[in-house]
Amino acid sequence: MAEHCKISAALVAESEERSYVLKVDDYWRAKALLKTGDFLAFAPFSVGGHSWAVNYYPNGRHKDYADFVSVYLLLYSAGTQDVKAKFTFNILDKNGEPVRFSHTHPVDTLTSQGSCWASIKKADLEGSVYLRDDCLILRCDVTVTKEIHSEVTRFPPTDLHRHLGDLLKNKDAADVTFQVDGQNFSAHRCVLAARSAVFKAELLGAMKEISPGTPVEICDMEADVFKSLLHFIYTDTVPPAIETSSNNGDEAREGLVMAGHLLVAADRYNIGRLKLICEEKLCNHIDSNMVATSLALAEQHGFHGLKEACLKFLASPSNLEAMMASDGFEHLKSSCPSVLKELIARTLPAELKATKDLIMAIW
Repeated sequence: MAEHCKISAALVAESEERSYVLKVDDYWRAKALLKTGDFLAFAPFSVGGHSWAVNYYPNGRHKDYADFVSVYLLLYSAGTQDVKAKFTFNILDKNGEPVRFSHTHPVDTLTSQGSCWASIKKADLEGSVYLRDDCLILRCDVTVTKEIHSEVTRFPPTDLHRHLGDLLKNKDAADVTFQVDGQNFSAHRCVLAARSAVFKAELLGAMKEISPGTPVEICDMEADVFKSLLHFIYTDTVPPAIETSSNNGDEAREGLVMAGHLLVAADRYNIGRLKLICEEKLCNHIDSNMVATSLALAEQHGFHGLKEACLKFLASPSNLEAMMASDGFEHLKSSCPSVLKELIARTLPAELKATKDLIMAIW
């Protein structure tokens, strides 16, 4: 760098947004003495807890900018990472007000020794009224954005299901009693009505005047099934009675039988989510022992997804033969002959022995 020219600087504001005024005396002398790439270094200043510096290039920093005056703002702090800041460079008039020669750099992220810059053509500057008495006054506005990190306690998962489950268990403020298969169950009209349109129509309509001491009789349902139905209505969680369907052996079979009964109950009371859960359980656990029972259930109650899953399973000759030997086949044959005819229609092209046996069993 060539010899120093007289420069002065002043901090105008003391805040996260600061303005740094740069006064370049002897503009023409600096232009004559400093070649492209040489600069005048202004004293560092602090904004947002970081040190910054401004370098003034009277003949541009690179040869491509030899016809420009360039100003560079550098993040001067050593080892600094990811500082977010916005910068504006202005030329000031005699009253200290910014003029049309201005450049704003949007918010950017800088690391140590990172920089941003602005340039103006020397011809435009030197032909303006803003270069007065061989003096150029610039202002650099710096706004540092600090990210505030605070410890935030994560919200715990909802426990509404637990509270409503306790309400059912403790029978607090229960206002309706159901009698199912010889057992009584206390519940709350408003909860049942909110979860089931069928219960709403019954409990807030025709049965609205029934006193809490008069039980509402539920026919054609086992007590354990109704208990599991209430569990889901209050907690929106899978009843324990059908969770065992994921196990092996007798527990799995009992869980699948319960899933079938709950599927019918969910359909009866129009509880869509429970219906989907139970149907998915049955579809995912089809075997030769249960497929006849599940197919009969699907056909009788119009569960199309379950029916299709069963028919796909029975497309296998070995599965079809095993189903015909199962305990549920006689019930399927007597209760749903139409679905067996549909099954025959699907398997006839294969000319299977099991198909012929199936025809003989029907006719």
